[in-house]
Amino acid sequence: MKAVHFGAGNIGRGFVGLLLHEAGYEVVFADVADALIDQLASTPSYDVHEVGEEPAVRTVGNYRALNSASHEDDVIAEIATAEIVTTAVGPNVLKFVAPVIARAIARREDGLPPLQVMACENAINATDILRAEVERTYDGPSLDLASRAVFANTAVDRIVPDQAAGQGLDVTVETFFEWVIDRTPFKGDAPKIPGATYVDDLAPYIERKLFTVNTGHAAAAYFGYAAGVDKIADAMADEGIAAKVGAVLDETKRLLVAKHGFDDAEQEAYVQKILRRFSNQHLPDTVVRVGRAPLRKLSRKERFVGPAAELAEAGIHPAALLEAMQAALSFSAPDDAEVGALAEIMATREPGEATTSITGLEPEHPLYGPVRDLVAQHAPGHGRV
Repeated sequence: MKAVHFGAGNIGRGFVGLLLHEAGYEVVFADVADALIDQLASTPSYDVHEVGEEPAVRTVGNYRALNSASHEDDVIAEIATAEIVTTAVGPNVLKFVAPVIARAIARREDGLPPLQVMACENAINATDILRAEVERTYDGPSLDLASRAVFANTAVDRIVPDQAAGQGLDVTVETFFEWVIDRTPFKGDAPKIPGATYVDDLAPYIERKLFTVNTGHAAAAYFGYAAGVDKIADAMADEGIAAKVGAVLDETKRLLVAKHGFDDAEQEAYVQKILRRFSNQHLPDTVVRVGRAPLRKLSRKERFVGPAAELAEAGIHPAALLEAMQAALSFSAPDDAEVGALAEIMATREPGEATTSITGLEPEHPLYGPVRDLVAQHAPGHGRV
């Protein structure tokens, strides 16, 4: 069995590639980073170091590596005979790998089982995004694309921090991981991947992860940054910051239980597990890494505004989420283009216009006013109306 995985970075090697390897697939890594691909191509194996509770070292071998920019035809040939294609490249990069996948699907021989395609990205329904791009560029035989490829959405969760210098290909990750896959597109023939969880309705699990893990992680980063703390684990060791993060997740738990019917006690146990993960002193994760891209994290359907807006629509004032948003507006990080873009929006537009630009909230929304007040505090001439 063969799987082609786009993205040979830390997440690709330390999460998706690892699980595919342990499922028995030969993994072909595809990436545009010359040095990384050359290193993978010349090394027979690498180790994944799982740190935290029940630490372990897992060795990954039986892989190959191709440069998807300079050896695109070779990547296409590999996909044409593969069982699975996965990605961990970032949602904005999917449009660049889609044409390669589309060309490969068109070259698959008749009679082969459909190619199983899963985008393992930190975004809601990322595989739908990838599928739309593949469909847009597909120009294969008249045979329906749906008979040649199956696209399944996934929700992925594993903390993979910035790696220490000198590790080479080895990756340090937390022991916890979750890969939830929508089984319905496979029609009873889902790939057998130990550790993956298959569900009939992925939406609740996507939102549970986004509004618990991503919301909590970013909140810890922004509260930690405001307090002058460097590491996420150190931020969570501060009782005041931990209490603020806990309050944020109390609000999102209330939404998730009401909206998706999660059992309250089970969701609380999930929240506590997540908080323990953030407190893992073995992970050298920093508030700057986790807090990067604040403009995206403050957008309409993302981890703060998304749940806060739904709570406000239900008549609930999301005080803790608003406090996290306030911290996010003050965040800064070197070489983060979104920090500069966010600051420019708040400096050059009046607070109401800036609020809509940043969050997508319109004036008639019940969350608009409270968020506008936060934005106004960061605008020149603070207090203007």
